[in-house]
Amino acid sequence: MFDGLGVDHVGLAVADLTRSVELFAERYGFGVYARSAGPSAEGVRAVAVGRHGIRLVLTEGGTADHPAAAYTERHGDGVCDIALSTPDAAAAFTEAVRRGARPVSGPVERDGVVTAAIAAFGDVVHTFVQRPQAVDATVLPGLDAVPGAAGEPVPAGAPETGLSTIDHFAVCLEAGQLIPTVEFYRTVLDFEMVFTERIVVGGQAMDSMVVQSRSGEVTLTLIEPDPSREPGQIDQFIKSHGGAGIQHIAFATDDIVREVGRLGASGIGFLNTPGAYYDLVPERLELLRHSVDELRALGILVDQDQDGQLLQIFTRSVHPRGTLFFEVIERLGARTFGSGNIKALYTAVELEQTRNGAAR
Repeated sequence: MFDGLGVDHVGLAVADLTRSVELFAERYGFGVYARSAGPSAEGVRAVAVGRHGIRLVLTEGGTADHPAAAYTERHGDGVCDIALSTPDAAAAFTEAVRRGARPVSGPVERDGVVTAAIAAFGDVVHTFVQRPQAVDATVLPGLDAVPGAAGEPVPAGAPETGLSTIDHFAVCLEAGQLIPTVEFYRTVLDFEMVFTERIVVGGQAMDSMVVQSRSGEVTLTLIEPDPSREPGQIDQFIKSHGGAGIQHIAFATDDIVREVGRLGASGIGFLNTPGAYYDLVPERLELLRHSVDELRALGILVDQDQDGQLLQIFTRSVHPRGTLFFEVIERLGARTFGSGNIKALYTAVELEQTRNGAAR
């Protein structure tokens, strides 16, 4: 039933649609491929942006009781829907509910597309999306396709981008919710747990489990804090976001140096990395691609596991609450998610502090 699940699109609730479209279209380089003809009777507006395998649907609620408006009131802008492609949305919905999922909306057909939704975690839902072969990925119920965007969401004249697919979603959960959430995905949607790890950094600790669809196309990194240790970034997210939610989306690229350079030039800000981090890279690993100098110049991180290496970098959040940001990732065989970088950064910060203390 759930063997062929993929990411159809990602729904984001936004308070200012114009500003959000500008961010993704002008800075990230995504093309606008569909939009609502105008505000609905309730004042709702939506725009779909994307490129290659990335499709984001931005929705601004017009009234306080609209789900998008209610979401932004509680959490600010954020991911409210990870829509899952499936050959049979009605059957997927019925089976998920039979297995214990909470129904949100039953099967509906519109514009040739069948959708149905279940609750996931926090205020995030999964909408099952069924598209007949004749209906391509740019068709979204209630939205009009932008001319020139047929087949792939890239209208003529859109800026080039090397961001190709969504690698994974990072989900922050309240303490005690990790195991129940993993079990939800395993029993309801037939996801498999592919990785588990406990990360301890200084006085903080967090537990992480990664679940993945049987197709391998949908990956969620689920993280909960250890309340017996010092509060950390996961605790801060839960507090600022107002509960569980998606902390970041990781966009995959085949050349992170090229892509981060392009994004930086377009105005995307990235988190800084201590210089000492790069001094320690040769002691940790031998780079398979790119040079230490290239990574240092752009602030890119590198980690490795038994299958290979990954390179990653995180954007600075432009969210008023600081609870949503993005990751750019290039995989060179690695299947994990860069947890070694957390420890490496912690060590680098300590080294920087030692050096600064000695300089005084």
